[in-house]
Amino acid sequence: MKLLSSIAAILLVLGISPLVQASAPLPGLGASPEGTSVSGLSSGAFMAVQYQVAYSASVNGAGVVAGGPYYCAANLLLTYAGICMGMVPMLPPNPNLMVAAAKLFASNGDIDPLTNLQKDRVYVFSGTKDTVVNQSAVNATVAFFKGVGVPNANLVYINKVPSGHALLTTGFGNSCGANEAPFISKCTVGKKAYDQPGAILAHIYGPLNPRAKTRTGQLLNFNQREFADASTSMADDAYVYVPASCTKGASCKVHVAFHGCLQSEKVVGDDFYGKSSYNDWADSNSMIILYPQVNDSQPLNPNGCWDWYGYTGANYAYKSAPQMKAIHAMIERLTSPSSGALAVVAH
Repeated sequence: MKLLSSIAAILLVLGISPLVQASAPLPGLGASPEGTSVSGLSSGAFMAVQYQVAYSASVNGAGVVAGGPYYCAANLLLTYAGICMGMVPMLPPNPNLMVAAAKLFASNGDIDPLTNLQKDRVYVFSGTKDTVVNQSAVNATVAFFKGVGVPNANLVYINKVPSGHALLTTGFGNSCGANEAPFISKCTVGKKAYDQPGAILAHIYGPLNPRAKTRTGQLLNFNQREFADASTSMADDAYVYVPASCTKGASCKVHVAFHGCLQSEKVVGDDFYGKSSYNDWADSNSMIILYPQVNDSQPLNPNGCWDWYGYTGANYAYKSAPQMKAIHAMIERLTSPSSGALAVVAH
């Protein structure tokens, strides 16, 4: 290994780039096409809403942590971004406009029929100390879901926890009210540590087995460039957690967890995909967790956000949008027949 490192160093001094082994492709795992769900924080929450609405025929639930309603920015970043984050006093997002837009897109075939959403289960969360996405924006998200037919019984809105802008987990992160990187925090609710990934998954799927104390699965990195070119801001590599049961014949569901702005591996390492509790719940409940990655790009995406405002094109909220198509193709790969042994272990 020392000899190889020395050779690589010499090549760099000479201005010659050493060959870098490409990441393995995302494997087919034979996951169930039924029961796919999504969740996310911040721009990842906007993206989770966006994907759920556009691909409602194949998604049955979503977890939305500090995210606004579908198509809120209406492809007008400079005009509406502040409104959609609830930062313009006395001017919250108007969910009726987003419902009307969604109905138009569905009638044109740009997204799946909205009637599919009537079966979905949706978890929505807004911390009372969030200074990045104000509760007025998240209130509009709840109103949007009601407007497109999600039954009240299927919709939960938690908005009394004194948390900042963060995904809440039990064993890692900032103090509860923080609004800073890595945007993962620890909060207590009812004198008990609040496990938000578990709360999201339990709301979508119903009662779960207790989360694993020791993970038995594999966290794989894979070549994301196969699904999206660099112009989309999506990173070269992404991650997927595969429980041991999912390689031994179990019928496993797919859950997509979207990180927020300034929360990709490039910025916070494995804090989002490795240190939150998603993988613990996945391990004991036969769920595959997909962690797509998006990085910063100039000038319209300096913070590595998912596209909820149009930097990849005017069709960003349609099924045909480049980021949306990439995620859908990844899910299709995971639900395709098993492609053999898992190849690259990330951690």
